[in-house]
Amino acid sequence: MSQQGKALIEVRNLLKWFPIRAGLLGRKVIYVKAVDGVSITVRKSETLGIVGESGSGKTTLGLTLMRLVSTTSGSIIFDGIDITHLTGSRLKNFRSRMQMVFQDPYASLDPRQTVMSALLEVMAIHHKFGNRKRACEKAEELIQIVGLSPVHLSRFPHELSGGQRQRVAIARALVLSPDFLLLDEPTSSLDVSVQAQILNLLQTLQRERDLTYVLISHNLAVVRQVCHRTAVMYLGRIVEIADTSRLFENPKHPYTFALLSSVPIPDPEVLQKLDVIKGDPPSPINLPAGCRFHLRCPYATDRCKDEVPLPREVEPGHWIECHYDLTPRAEAPGF
Repeated sequence: MSQQGKALIEVRNLLKWFPIRAGLLGRKVIYVKAVDGVSITVRKSETLGIVGESGSGKTTLGLTLMRLVSTTSGSIIFDGIDITHLTGSRLKNFRSRMQMVFQDPYASLDPRQTVMSALLEVMAIHHKFGNRKRACEKAEELIQIVGLSPVHLSRFPHELSGGQRQRVAIARALVLSPDFLLLDEPTSSLDVSVQAQILNLLQTLQRERDLTYVLISHNLAVVRQVCHRTAVMYLGRIVEIADTSRLFENPKHPYTFALLSSVPIPDPEVLQKLDVIKGDPPSPINLPAGCRFHLRCPYATDRCKDEVPLPREVEPGHWIECHYDLTPRAEAPGF
């Protein structure tokens, strides 16, 4: 995959903490630190993958990027403009440039709306294609772009298959000709054959429309196939980020290595012993001191227990949050 251009989105020390309240007055007593100091850059025309265990903060990071939830602190720079605290009409203007494709297309589509109505509603909210005839023509054009027929415009979501519903969701996201799409597990609820069709569609649209994607996924095979770079999240932090091919071939962080080692090889002739990450992630309410992964890391030292690792570049474009790295791969603590 080719090297991508300048930054479209810059996230700087982003925090999203959810308060837990208690008592008669509902005072804030503690926080769930879902996103806890994330700094990343999304380049124009690239696909950035975000992976990690359930509860690592991937979806919260995505929703915060889209300004669907407010930030606790930090900043989000979109195409050179700080959108962190935009409200009202100023935020609405940016909505046309940032769209989202949700995990469950049935839940994200109104069951009482036809496909045509769903597409026209977006146009009406953003005052696009004021002439109804032109708006209907645009809806027909979009539905064909995503591989459906104009006859689907009169149908309700329950009359469509899962793959067709996700194509409708993609068409709805394209109505405003956005620059950026957040894809939150866009194929997880689909059959494998349909997953491939949707991924191929997304890649074609990216090439034709010069789109930028952030893909949130548990499916490492999907990430490896479509993402230019991949970021690995653990307990609200980005612990490793690199070009996808480099990260999969030579992971540097123990968590990334363990995550990739837990993926089965689809070859019946290969006898594979899957590595399992020991223990459960600590609670984001009560985070451990030092490195957040040290309680589960087979290579943890006293330094890991006491000292928070800072992001560092171990090779060009390859960053980790670890005091050490897995080069050469260690057999015992201490690296």
